[in-house]
Amino acid sequence: MPDLLRRTSQGAGAAGTTLKVLTRAGVIRPHGPMALARAGKALKDWGTGPAGGFTAAAALDPRRTAVVDELGSLTFDEVHRRSNALARAFARLGVAEGDSVAIMCRNHRGFIDASIATAKLGADVLYLNTAFAGPQLVDVLEREKPTLLVHDEEFAGLLEHAHVEKTVLGWTDGDAGDRPTLEGLIGAEEDADVDPAGRHGRIVILTSGTTGTPKGAPRSEAGIDAAVSLLSRMPLKYGWRTHVAAPLFHTWGFAHLALSMLLGSTIVLRRRFDPEDCLRVTQAERCDSLVVIPVMLQRMLALPDATLAGYDLSRVQVVASSGSALPGDLALEWMDRFGDHLYNIYGSTEVAYASIADPVDLREAPGAAGKPPYATVVKILDPDGVEVAPGETGRIFVGNGLLFEGYTGGGHKEVVDGLMSTGDVGRFDQDGRLHVEGRDDEMIVSGGENVFPREVEDCLVRHEKVLEAAAIGVDDPDFGKRLRAFVVVSGDVTEDELKEHVKQNLARFKVPREIVIMDELPRNATGKLLKRELDAD
Repeated sequence: MPDLLRRTSQGAGAAGTTLKVLTRAGVIRPHGPMALARAGKALKDWGTGPAGGFTAAAALDPRRTAVVDELGSLTFDEVHRRSNALARAFARLGVAEGDSVAIMCRNHRGFIDASIATAKLGADVLYLNTAFAGPQLVDVLEREKPTLLVHDEEFAGLLEHAHVEKTVLGWTDGDAGDRPTLEGLIGAEEDADVDPAGRHGRIVILTSGTTGTPKGAPRSEAGIDAAVSLLSRMPLKYGWRTHVAAPLFHTWGFAHLALSMLLGSTIVLRRRFDPEDCLRVTQAERCDSLVVIPVMLQRMLALPDATLAGYDLSRVQVVASSGSALPGDLALEWMDRFGDHLYNIYGSTEVAYASIADPVDLREAPGAAGKPPYATVVKILDPDGVEVAPGETGRIFVGNGLLFEGYTGGGHKEVVDGLMSTGDVGRFDQDGRLHVEGRDDEMIVSGGENVFPREVEDCLVRHEKVLEAAAIGVDDPDFGKRLRAFVVVSGDVTEDELKEHVKQNLARFKVPREIVIMDELPRNATGKLLKRELDAD
């Protein structure tokens, strides 16, 4: 492992921690000298991104199952050879070093094939959110100007106004006619190894677009640090079977695809999330871990008790959740039902992982974002950039080796003394756990009092009949701002009953003036609330 050996120059402490974490995870294990030599050469030639990572994994464990999706299973060797063939096909379509390939695919083998093939050409991968609207897609593609667009057939209508000259279909449900498909391109090319590119491609993940046009956040390969950071507080193990229900195009889903290169994980995929099907697949595929976003946990727990009782997740050792906050007592409800195996990861597209709450943290503080993992610094700063005392609220800044490089369209996150803003506000409690209280632009001042919507939302979802809640600030002639809340409920409950529930648990000035009952809250594909779509008139 050349990357690991290079870390020894950073000091015995860092190298020792890395060795300890990787040994505990089972990454450091016996391999034949020829396999190790091939893997080392792959990492040297291709780097530690998808090209080098999957090539090295194929050298070490070629017959291990890498992917299971609705079409069947693929070994690491098959994934490697498929991406060789696809890289040749992409090159014939004009993709070269320094270009970019946009991918708009759901969770299936085609997403992985296209990602690795693009990386093998030294081109950048641009992941498009499958929930973006047509105008958003047009804006992003016009700004990023990819050479090639790979998309599932179902998104053809959304993309009809996008100006990308060459397109390839990822998943098709019927006859594609004369349109090129990934499977067709793979079958038409030889699958022998391709020559390494002179440049390592980047991964460009788009921000959620909850406040406007999504921004491209490029990230170069992080090396071993990204994995060690997560594994230092989350006990994933080599060879596990992992159901990645979170979208692969999102930072969190992609993180587990990247981890599979190191951990030799079998990634189990389904194109669409269905709450009962997620439980069924996790059990039927004998998964050791499950990767989700919080709204997926909510929707699984909303299933009837009789349905939930029919699934056994006792084999599962880690349920890894990220992408948005765990609302209310969701963590306790999940662990009471399925066991103490839930991990909550806080971060962002720009800073990657900032903190991790393990089951002990979540038992003691269900809404906590946890503690910083290995090689990560988190500080709470006041408006002047001065660190505040534990218990005091301020803006959250993060420092690690995974910070993004600046948006593709220009601009950057604020940086203070090497630490990057997450855009959130929060505090540390007396036990060193981070608590995220909301976006730094969401706080409202109502009648001279500061109110964070997150606290009100958590209070509402603790009501036995509230499934989901969102709160926003709206203009008020007397108080400047007031809270308006939106809830999704199960059963009969009135607005007055919900207001009384908040009044019994929070200060009076935090009680929403209005509570609107809705069938569902607007969310994007990664489960984040789209508050700009809530009626604020």
